[in-house]
Amino acid sequence: MPRPTIHASAVLIGARAVLIQGPSGSGKSGLALALLAPGVLPFARLIADDRAEVEAMHGRLLVRPPPALAGQIEVRGLGIRRLPHEPVAVVGLLVDLAAPDASRLPELTAQTREIEGITLPRLAVAAGQAPLPQVLSYLRTCDAVV
Repeated sequence: MPRPTIHASAVLIGARAVLIQGPSGSGKSGLALALLAPGVLPFARLIADDRAEVEAMHGRLLVRPPPALAGQIEVRGLGIRRLPHEPVAVVGLLVDLAAPDASRLPELTAQTREIEGITLPRLAVAAGQAPLPQVLSYLRTCDAVV
C-alpha cells in the first residue's frame, strides 16, 4: 500500500526531523536550506523537499522523500538542485509556516498537531515572519528534536 504524501519539506537535525508545512510560496524550501547551511546546526541533512511521504509506525511519525524527488531541493532563482539526503527519519517537530493561528504567546492547544494519528510538537510561524530565528530558538531550548 502506498504511503500518504503531504505537501511538506523535511530536514534531519540531530536524531529527529523537522517537518516543514505551509502553503505554496510560504518558504518551506527556504527554511530547509537555511537549516542546512554550514555552521547553523551541528548536524542537518535534507530528507525531502516540497513533497514528503509520512507513515505512523510504533507510535512515531516517519518521513521519507518520494523516490522520484529524493535528494532534490528547489533553490529560488537557481532551480532544482541535488543535495545529500537521508532516506528516512522520525519527526520530532512540525513547523507550520504562514499559520493563521500563530501568536506571540500560543495557547497549549496550538502547540501540537496530529498527523497520521501521531501527535507532534508544533511551532506556528505567522505569514511574513522570518521562521529561522524561531526554529533555532525552539531547537536550542527544547529537548524534543536536538
